[in-house]
Amino acid sequence: MVSEYTRKRRFDITREPPETGTRSKRKAAGEALSFAIQKHDASHLHYDLRLELDGTLKSWAVPKGPSLDPAHKRLAVQVEDHPLAYASFEGRIPEGQYGAGEVIVWDRGIWQPHGDPRKGYEAGKLEFTLIGEKLNGEWALVRTRLKGSGNRKQWLLIKRSDDAARPVDEFDITVERPDSVLSDATLSRTRPARPEQPKKNTAFVHTLSPQLATLIDRPPPGDWLYEIKYDGYRILTCIHAGEVRLLSRTGNDWTARMQRLAKALARLGLEDSWLDGEVVVLDRDGLPDFQALQRAFDEHSDAQIVYYLFDAPWLNGDDLRKQPLQARREALAQVLEGQRSKLIRFSAGFAASHHDIVESARAMGLEGVIGKRAGSLYQGKRSADWIKLKCRLAQEFVIVGYTPPEGSRSGFGALLLAVNDARAAGLVYAGRVGSGFDGKTLRQLKQQLDALQRDSSPLCKPLSRELSRDVHWVEPQLVAEVQFAEWTRDALLRQASFIGLRTDKPAAQVLREVARRAALPLVDEAQPDSSEQATKACVAGVAISHPERVIDPQSGVSKAVLAQFYLAIADRLLAELSKRPVALLRCPQGIEGEQFFQKHAQRLSIPNITQLDASLDPGHAPLLQIDNRAALAGVVQMGGVELHTWGATSDRIETPDRLIFDLDPDPALPWCSMIEATQMLLAVLDELGLQAFLKTSGGKGMHLIVPLARHTGWDQVKRFGKAVAEFMSRQLPERFSATAGPQNRVGRIFIDYLRNTRGGTTVSAWSVRARPGLPVSVPVGRDELATLSSARQWHVGNLAEHLRDLDEDPWAGYHNRQRITQAMWRQLGIDD
Repeated sequence: MVSEYTRKRRFDITREPPETGTRSKRKAAGEALSFAIQKHDASHLHYDLRLELDGTLKSWAVPKGPSLDPAHKRLAVQVEDHPLAYASFEGRIPEGQYGAGEVIVWDRGIWQPHGDPRKGYEAGKLEFTLIGEKLNGEWALVRTRLKGSGNRKQWLLIKRSDDAARPVDEFDITVERPDSVLSDATLSRTRPARPEQPKKNTAFVHTLSPQLATLIDRPPPGDWLYEIKYDGYRILTCIHAGEVRLLSRTGNDWTARMQRLAKALARLGLEDSWLDGEVVVLDRDGLPDFQALQRAFDEHSDAQIVYYLFDAPWLNGDDLRKQPLQARREALAQVLEGQRSKLIRFSAGFAASHHDIVESARAMGLEGVIGKRAGSLYQGKRSADWIKLKCRLAQEFVIVGYTPPEGSRSGFGALLLAVNDARAAGLVYAGRVGSGFDGKTLRQLKQQLDALQRDSSPLCKPLSRELSRDVHWVEPQLVAEVQFAEWTRDALLRQASFIGLRTDKPAAQVLREVARRAALPLVDEAQPDSSEQATKACVAGVAISHPERVIDPQSGVSKAVLAQFYLAIADRLLAELSKRPVALLRCPQGIEGEQFFQKHAQRLSIPNITQLDASLDPGHAPLLQIDNRAALAGVVQMGGVELHTWGATSDRIETPDRLIFDLDPDPALPWCSMIEATQMLLAVLDELGLQAFLKTSGGKGMHLIVPLARHTGWDQVKRFGKAVAEFMSRQLPERFSATAGPQNRVGRIFIDYLRNTRGGTTVSAWSVRARPGLPVSVPVGRDELATLSSARQWHVGNLAEHLRDLDEDPWAGYHNRQRITQAMWRQLGIDD
C-alpha cells in the first residue's frame, strides 16, 4: 500500500528522501530517539516538528514555530509520517511539487519521552524532554478536539515551566536564532523566511553599503545565477529629490567624473532609488578593458564609459533589499526596458551549469564570473550568497617602491608590490611587476611615484640586500591591479603583469585574496589527471604510486594531495608525533574500501619509517615511529590516512606523559551537548588543579589532554582517569557514562578513559580522519570552545585558511610538569 508521504511526491523531481519500502527497525527501550524541527518556506512559512517513533518520524506543522514561553501554546497540525532520513533534508522543493519552497533544519537532537511514548501518542498527550541545539527542557504535545482541514488532527505544542522557559517578550527563539543548525559542509543556505513585501513610504536611506562577493576556488553545486565579472569600477547610483549621484564602492562621489552617465540616469525618471552596477570601457571585441577605463578617467573623457546595472536594492521608493534576487533583477529589467541610452545596460544572466561555468567564461575571454545564490537578499556586506570565480589570478597590491629603468625603457623598471598582513602587523613583500605598461603609463605613473618618494622601506620586514638593491621606496598609497600566473611557496608573484591603478580601494584594505573552499565537490568532479603526473609523483623524495587515486569521494582528495597536505603541516604534525610510537589506519583503496589498523612493522615495509627496538613491546614485531617528512609521505604511499599515538614517548615508554579523555557522545545528541560536557569536565579538572588542552577529534567528540610529568605508571594513570570519569557520572548521571558500550551512553556522553593503557592510542593532533570530507583533529584554545560548530569543523580543504587566521598557538604553555597527587584522589572521593 502506498503511503500518504509517497503518494504526494514525485521523487524523480524532488530531492526529498524516498521511503525505503520498510520502516526502520523499531528501537529497543532505552535507545535514544531523535527529533528535528525544519523551517519550511512553502506557501506560508512554518515549522515542522518531527519525533522519531516506531521507525518513522511523527510529524506536525507548527505555523508560528515553537515558543519558550509556557503561556504561548502553539498550534501543531499533525501531518503524514516522514521517513527517518527526512530529518536531515535541506534544500529546495521544486515548484509544482507538494510543499514547494525552501527547507532548512532549524533544530535537531534527541527527545526523551516521559513514560511509554506509544501510549501517550495514542492517548493524545505526549510529555517529553528535548535535548537539542536550540530547544531544551520539558515539553508537551496535547491533542485537541478541534477539527483541522480534512482529517488532520490538531495538537498544541506547549513549553512546560522549567529553567529553559523564557517569556516571549524577553526572548523569541525563532527570531533570535533563525538559521540552520547544519554545518556549512552540508548546508545549502536558503533565504531566511519568505521575502517581505517591498516597503513603501519608508524613510529613504542616504547611504548604502554594496553587497560584496566572496572569492571561492570552484563553482559550488546548487541553485546559482551567474553574471559576467566586469573588469571595471563598482558604482552605486543614488537618486533622490531629482538629484543623481554616482558613488564609488567606498562612498566617494564620482558624479563629476561621469556627467554624461548621470544625465542618462536622470532621464530614466526614477524617484527614490539605489542602483548597483559597474562602469567599464569596452574594447573592439566588446570586452571590458580596464586600462582604457583608467585612461578615460585620466583624460576626463567619459563618452565611452558604459554602466552595466545588475541590482536595484531600492527602486522608485520601494525598499527591495528583503526581496529575493530574481525579484529585484526583474524589477530593474522592467525599468531599463525601452530606455535608449547606449551608456546604460542591463547585466544579463550567464547560462551554464556549475560544472563548466568557468570554462565557458574563459572561452569567452572574460576575467571571471559572479555567482549569486537564487533567492538571496541584498545584505550590503560581504556574503557567501555572492561569490566570484576568476578565470585568471588577479588582485590589488600596494606599490611600495620601484627600480630604475634599463636600456631604452623610460620611467622605471619594475614596481615592488606588497599586501597588508594582520599577523605581521604591516605590509609584507609580494613580488614585482615589470610588464603590462605602455609608454604613456610609464610616464604618468613615474610622476606619481616621484611625489611619494621616501628614504626607508615601508615594509614591516626588511628585504635582503639583493632584493633591495637600487630600489626607490615610496609612500604606500597607490594601489595597482596585477594579473599573475600563481603564488610561489614563498608567497611571491610569478609572471605578473600590470593592469592599472585602482583609485576605488584604499591601500589599507589591500590583503592577499585567498579563495575559500567551495561546498565539497561531487564525486564526478574528482577527475584524475591524464598527464604523466597521473602515474607517478614525488613528495618529500618519496615516489607516490597512483597519485590520482581518490582517497575520499566526497572531497575528491587524491593520494598525492593527501601526501602534500601532510607535508604542508609537517612542522606541527611532527612535533606532536615526536618520539611517540605510532599506529596507522590504512585505507589502500580509499576510505570507502577496506581499512585496517597497523601498530607494528609488517613484512611490507613503509618507506622511511623508524622501527623501534622490539624489546619495547615483547612478543610483537617492532613498534613504529615517524620522525621526518619523508616518513609522512611514506605512510601515505602505503595507504595510510590516520595517525594514532601512544600516551608515552619511546625513550620512557613505561611512564606516560599525558592523561587523555575522549568524550564519545550518543550520535543522536546535538553538538551543544558536547560543548557543555567539555566545559563541565574542564571545570572538574580545574578544581583538581590540572591544566587540560583541547582538540577536536575530527569525528564526533572532543579530546582533553592533560600533560603529566613522567612520575607514575600506566595502571595508576588509567585508574585516575577512571576515577574522574566515574566522579562525573555520579554527579551527572543523566549526562555522563563511565561504562563503555553504545547501550550505556544512550542520551549521554561516555567519558572514554580506556586509552590510558599501555599500547592504547589516540588519534594525533593534526591527523586526518578516514571519514567523508577528510576532517582533521585540530588543537583549539579554551576561548574557541564555545564557537565550535562540529568536531569535523576543519578538514583537508579549509585547515590552511584556519592556520593563517591563528594569532597564537592554542596549546601555548603545554608542559609535562603536572603530577597526580593524593589530594586529587581525595577530591574524587577515593583514599588511595
